[in-house]
Amino acid sequence: MAARSIASLSLSFGLVSIPVKLYSATENSATVRFNMLAKDGARLKQQYVSEKDGQPVERAEMVKGYEFEKDRFVIFQPDELKALQESPSHTIDIVAFIPEKAVDPIFYDKAYFLAPDKRGAKPYNLLLEAMRQSGRCALARWAWKAKQYVVQVRPAEDGLVLQQLLYADEVRSMKELDIEKIAVSPAELKLAMQLIEQISEDSYDPTMFEDEEKKRILAAIDEKIAGKHIVANEPHETGSTGGQVIDLVEALRASLGARGAARATPAAKVVAPAAAAAEPPKERKGVKRAAKAEAVAEAPTRARAKK
Repeated sequence: MAARSIASLSLSFGLVSIPVKLYSATENSATVRFNMLAKDGARLKQQYVSEKDGQPVERAEMVKGYEFEKDRFVIFQPDELKALQESPSHTIDIVAFIPEKAVDPIFYDKAYFLAPDKRGAKPYNLLLEAMRQSGRCALARWAWKAKQYVVQVRPAEDGLVLQQLLYADEVRSMKELDIEKIAVSPAELKLAMQLIEQISEDSYDPTMFEDEEKKRILAAIDEKIAGKHIVANEPHETGSTGGQVIDLVEALRASLGARGAARATPAAKVVAPAAAAAEPPKERKGVKRAAKAEAVAEAPTRARAKK
């Protein structure tokens, strides 16, 4: 299915205005949602109850207020709330170009893709290439959904990414944690650097990772649909030493040895003898159903995952 744009905007810097289309860069489909039900299986309906008399309050009777003192509120009418909202803007106004890595990722919020709209391909590609060669990204202001945002526009492999940024007062400081500073020895640092080098990769490949929790939960749901009882797994040891005193140098050396042995062992020999001799696992019913669902555009599985 072709991507659908969610807005037509204008990316402006200097006297140049680039017509662009906005696309969501992410989708929230990872969470498996469970519904709240009564014990007889009936759906539950959420209600708001007055603290004063304990009676349910219908949505049409609700108003919004701001608590300026304990249990004291100032009430806002709908037209007053609307007047407080930022007027929407169809212009992303670039105010500065900064080094590409100047923004700490801790300030990153939601990401969007920008693509050129009609008659926007030439200036779009010009800006994209100029930012690539200069090693800079853009900071801009943008009003969207009744809120004023500071955004970063940065070049990616295939185009421009618009990244909403958090304001300074939305990000906590690590100074609040009062982290203890302890000096490390040259020997400890050398071993730590060796361990880092041993398990280093040149790039990040997101396809290397899967949502194992989601797969496990969906597999359990398949078993539940088939009438099986779900049993909790035994907690496994995490290797935490708790309050024990450990020899840091020896722990680093052991880690280096373990990683080296794992890399030296061919993948075919890593299988445990018991696992190799075991009977092949029986096909789970849920797998058959999932395979069938793929033949019809995975509609049942997607519907189940979004509930």
